[in-house]
Amino acid sequence: MAPFEKLAVVGAGTMGSQIALQTAYSGLYEIALIDSSPEQLLKAREQNEKLVWRGVEKGRLTADRAQSALDRIQPATDLEAVSGAGMVIEAVFEDLGAKQSVWRQLNLHAPREAVLASNSSTIAISRLAEQTDRPEKCCNMHFFHPVTVMELCEVVRGPSTADETVDRAVEFVRSIGRVPVVMNKEIHGFIVNRILFAAAEEALHLLEEGYASAEDIDVAVKKGLNWPMGPFELLDFSGLDIFYGALEDRRKLEGGPGAPNVLKEMVERGELGRKTGRGFHDYARR
Repeated sequence: MAPFEKLAVVGAGTMGSQIALQTAYSGLYEIALIDSSPEQLLKAREQNEKLVWRGVEKGRLTADRAQSALDRIQPATDLEAVSGAGMVIEAVFEDLGAKQSVWRQLNLHAPREAVLASNSSTIAISRLAEQTDRPEKCCNMHFFHPVTVMELCEVVRGPSTADETVDRAVEFVRSIGRVPVVMNKEIHGFIVNRILFAAAEEALHLLEEGYASAEDIDVAVKKGLNWPMGPFELLDFSGLDIFYGALEDRRKLEGGPGAPNVLKEMVERGELGRKTGRGFHDYARR
């Protein structure tokens, strides 16, 4: 497999900006961080600066390495910036229509030899690869938040993904200091989220039926299973709207029940977790 020198990341939100930063830390690649919003690119730069200089303050990075990492990330507002990239990672928000629109544009602009990957946490690559004429070059590369802390990356093979594409993805993940696992067949939610979904749905059932409070369920899971966060704390951290959307998407694909009523009602009220100050727990008082 021929090495490549440039990575393009499409989407400068929290995940995209941190994928870019973790890649920059390796010192192996130049990175184009692409977003249609100049304001979002500026915000991504500011967030990454805070991360790297905090690392310097805590002795985890030298000042030279911090500045070098920041300098490797070049912002762009035009998808033509994917030119010359050996790999493109799409990291736009978790909406199928939005992602498919981006992938149609990637098919026009990305180099023919480039691996095209999605950082989606649930959407199988076949639903995006079908927007291109090169499904053999497409795979999921699902990093975990925060990317600069969490080591795992799920590499998911679609029905048409070539072995070389998977091998290049795995090699890249290792090269930036993350740990890849390979899914040989795609399924909604992949490995980690399917397991988390099952736990979260059971926790919601216990809450909705009045068996225990959200606080006590979280305590039980943390103390009994030694999880760092309880299921409701984790939902609040990830965003209740994200989990609700994933459950509804799964229902459309696989059938079965949709999101529990308690979750639906909270999303409708705008109680989405940490980002709104209230979810299953109240963060405004903390």
